[in-house]
Amino acid sequence: MRVRRNSIKMRTIICFAITLICVCILDTILSHNVEDELSTTHGFAHKFNVEQIYCYDDVQLPKPTVGLLYPRASETREVNSLDGVWELVRGNASDPLQGIREKWFGRSLRSTGREIIKVPVPASYNDLTVDQELRDHVGTVWYERHFFVPSSWNMSGTRTWIRFGSIHYACIAWINGQRAVKHSFGHLPFEVEIGRLVKYGQENRISIMVDNRLSNSTIPQGAVVNESSDNGSVAVQTFTFDFFNYAGIHRSVQLYTTPAKYIKDIELKTQVNKQMGRIDYRLWIGNEQEQDVSKYINVKLLDRDRNVVTHQLNRNYHNGTLLIPNVKPWWPYLMHPEPGYMYTLEFQLMAENGLLLDSYQLPVGIRSLNWDNDSIYINGQPIYLRGFGKHEDSDIRGKGLDNALLTRDFSLLKWVGANAYRTSHYPYSEESMEFADEHGIMIIDECASVNTDLFQPELLQNHMSYLEQLIHRDRNHASVIAWSIANEPRTQKPEAKDYFGKLANYTRSIAQGRPLTAASNVNKPIKCMMSAFLDIIGFNRYNSWYHNPGRTDMIINPMLEEALSWRQLHQKPVIVFEYGADTLEGYHSLPTFIWSEEYQTTMLSKHFQAFDKLRKLKWFIGEFVWNFADFKTEQTYTRVGGNKKGVFTRNRQPKYSAYLLRQRYHMLAYKLNNASLPTDLFNYIIDFGL
Repeated sequence: MRVRRNSIKMRTIICFAITLICVCILDTILSHNVEDELSTTHGFAHKFNVEQIYCYDDVQLPKPTVGLLYPRASETREVNSLDGVWELVRGNASDPLQGIREKWFGRSLRSTGREIIKVPVPASYNDLTVDQELRDHVGTVWYERHFFVPSSWNMSGTRTWIRFGSIHYACIAWINGQRAVKHSFGHLPFEVEIGRLVKYGQENRISIMVDNRLSNSTIPQGAVVNESSDNGSVAVQTFTFDFFNYAGIHRSVQLYTTPAKYIKDIELKTQVNKQMGRIDYRLWIGNEQEQDVSKYINVKLLDRDRNVVTHQLNRNYHNGTLLIPNVKPWWPYLMHPEPGYMYTLEFQLMAENGLLLDSYQLPVGIRSLNWDNDSIYINGQPIYLRGFGKHEDSDIRGKGLDNALLTRDFSLLKWVGANAYRTSHYPYSEESMEFADEHGIMIIDECASVNTDLFQPELLQNHMSYLEQLIHRDRNHASVIAWSIANEPRTQKPEAKDYFGKLANYTRSIAQGRPLTAASNVNKPIKCMMSAFLDIIGFNRYNSWYHNPGRTDMIINPMLEEALSWRQLHQKPVIVFEYGADTLEGYHSLPTFIWSEEYQTTMLSKHFQAFDKLRKLKWFIGEFVWNFADFKTEQTYTRVGGNKKGVFTRNRQPKYSAYLLRQRYHMLAYKLNNASLPTDLFNYIIDFGL
């Protein structure tokens, strides 16, 4: 009996082991197909259609960012720019981390024996040369330049910092061969104190490794696949977003100083009540010790002419309130005769003996922002958004900061009568945010989550961190009226519900008095697992282009029906974030034909009819054309030289439709806000009195 029982026990163990092995093999196969079998087209099509439900219980909330004030010179601070010509080396695509292993950061890039390319910073590196391999490079590149730090900065009580406006995407920076800082997200700033790393009054070297590869857990997502070519296996970056994947040092690199004890961070909240303005401020003091109580803050509010409007001496220097009688509120463009009014708020950190410890000035627009289930309100007035989806994109420079281009873009925005745009599909430069403040252009501020899929916990962690850094950066801008948490995520998937529920709940907890929105493109509103968590419903729809192409008689009713469906489902304000049609500059057709300038104009006009019917219902609050200007995309047979949906060309010249849109936007401002009409809005045709 004992032998038989042992035999049965052994067979049971063997069966259990075989079953376990089979389960593990099956799990490996399914896991491999879900996570790794990416299509060569976009990187998100799975061989097996297996639904994956994730658990987010272990996802950590991001640590709040403190610091990162935009560098501004003052009585106590100096700023030196490192913008200019740098040296670049393209890494080995088949061995992206070769430079780390061989410690390129510890010596001059010229000593590596690799080709040195002189490149401007800021700029994307892709289009700077005629080298196709550099344009399409996947993996790492290395930047280097030499610089001096003034001897005067090497004094007791002075701290030296380096700040990067944006690098795409992941990067590591070294100063004189010593690691200084690492950052993972594109489009956002980061900084580090480098006093211990630099040689004052001498030459220093900065080395930066930039990695443009995207994965399932990066923001945005992508996947690198190996494909066969005539020259062997090559790495190919796949993604589903419809814009070129530019990379490099895209915004300014700056050295700056602060005193030992300094104003580290500032948070502002503003309100307007009739003629009274209010600013609630909160300060963080760097290098503050608990026993340091012999300090106070001197606060001044200056108007546009630099006159002191009000001032305050506050011994509770961590927070306070300013009241501004007869305030000049911040208003959107064409909503008031003096839009975009900006004050300057000056903070002076003082020692008890009257010695100035630190000084920082911050532009501020004073306005109230509220919303309900029908609209958004600026200073108590409902707003109607007339705008665009845009891109940071230009010839040669790519996504690199270009103040000349910013000047042109904002001139065109005002010429066409727009009052808003969405930062599709990532945060724009800090300089552009200041332009928006000053011109009265409202911003839907969007994070870089575009076409989000495969809702893994690690992705949620990064998504939360990205939004936290974005909100921290832009919280003090009067122009920012909403946060967009994603563009066209795959929200028809069941796992999207829990993902976006947790993401929205977290983001709302740090939203700094702004509503949450996003752009959905599901074919039926009821299928969207995200929109129930939003404050403002936004959707993208291309009737007569991706849907029923060529049929301009199939626009009005579908648009009305879809907007009504969103409203009935959620009882929230509704915005159309994208609609449009590709248009080849100079191509004309009568009768209208797809891709012609006449077709784009007719398409816009039909949408205007639908929007006017929706406006009467009061809860429809905005129309955004896609796109402001033509922009570059990856190479595909559906894109001739890029995406051509712009009403302006890539070099910012108007297509035929821009004139119609200008008439639309200015007439809306005239009807809704009693704005004055430009004298050249309509060309003279005839005097019917003659």
